[in-house]
Amino acid sequence: MSDPVIGLLGFLATLGLIAFGVPVAIAMGVVGAVGFGILNGWDAVGFIMGGAPFEATFPYTLSVVPLFLMMGVFAAHAGLSGSLYQGVNAFVGHMRGGLAMASIGACAGFGAICGSSLATAATMCRVALPEMRRHGYDDSLAAASIAAGGTLGVLIPPSILLVIYALLTEQSIGALFAAALIPGVVGTLLYMAAVWFQVRRNPTLGPAGKRHSWGERFTTLRAIWPVILLFVVVIGGIYLGFFSPTEAAAVGAFGALVLAWGRGALTRGVLRQCFQETAEITGMIFLILIGSAVFNYFIETAGLPQLLVGQVEALGLPPLAVMLLIMVFYIVLGCFMDALSMILLTVPFVVPMVATLGFDLVWFGVIIVTVAELGLITPPVGMNLFVIQGVASDLRIQTIVKGVVPFLAADIVRLAILIAFPAIVLWLPRLVGF
Repeated sequence: MSDPVIGLLGFLATLGLIAFGVPVAIAMGVVGAVGFGILNGWDAVGFIMGGAPFEATFPYTLSVVPLFLMMGVFAAHAGLSGSLYQGVNAFVGHMRGGLAMASIGACAGFGAICGSSLATAATMCRVALPEMRRHGYDDSLAAASIAAGGTLGVLIPPSILLVIYALLTEQSIGALFAAALIPGVVGTLLYMAAVWFQVRRNPTLGPAGKRHSWGERFTTLRAIWPVILLFVVVIGGIYLGFFSPTEAAAVGAFGALVLAWGRGALTRGVLRQCFQETAEITGMIFLILIGSAVFNYFIETAGLPQLLVGQVEALGLPPLAVMLLIMVFYIVLGCFMDALSMILLTVPFVVPMVATLGFDLVWFGVIIVTVAELGLITPPVGMNLFVIQGVASDLRIQTIVKGVVPFLAADIVRLAILIAFPAIVLWLPRLVGF
């Protein structure tokens, strides 16, 4: 049996273990160690296991992960999600479906300071779902709009997935953050358009609410200016070169801490809880990184990336056709895996193929995270669907799945736009000099 075939079997074995409920980090680590031992001898496994954990976690740039996570945790405890929701609602709540649109806009704003889809969906569900129910919104539209809006947290910078992708592919974190900004806005608008389309066909899904005066609107804006300022300082500082992504993450974490303190939400118990949540999520991500590092040693030794590149070249398909096949592969895989695991598992052998085809790796990073967003609301594993059900236990998962279909269509449209017009992704990074 050839080495690449062993590598392919190892990849399938990893998917199988994950399907049976084995934690992703353990599945990748065990398969990687066993596969590497089969190919290189068991003495070599000891050498890899001794060095891989350190090599996977020591890079200085990884320090942005706990810092951005801490920024999001402090922002959640500061109650910023409620202020964002009220602010967007003041401008669009009087429209049919306006509260659902406000939920999506608030998710985009909260995602800009949180970076986590699951945290964004859970936080906004507690704020927005009761309000939409009070105004007579259909549960399927209300829940699905929050689930879809929550996915924006993994794309709009600062995004933990983009940071991980940048580290795996040796791309600039700042360039990826700049590249994701416009696609994030496009995604927000398309989700709002999906709401508009649904309530136009069936107005009872989302009744119109109260129209706010301009005075009330400016009052709500005063409540969210700290959120806007924090985003501008963190992301603008990176774009303008005032500080590195790691320094920006530290500034963001400290700024969110100050906001939580200023709102009177920072008790000793909350501070302890924030640090604990940050440590738990960071530990989970780093454990997956270690498992991924061991698995990548195996995949590279097996020569699987080189085999795939050779097979693609032998097919003679145009690059765009190959890219569409890659997207189908990711969409199917996203139905069964969470976004971080999917990226860590596949990037080592997909990126060499993408680079060979001549595609920009910054552009591909935004594309792959966009596909990961789609997976977050795609049954049967779509994590955001279960987060919403976990927060609102009286909701049936079938109700949420029914409502999420138009948002999946909006994601497909966005993906097609970004593939057809790469300049939408690459214009801003080139403008700011990345």
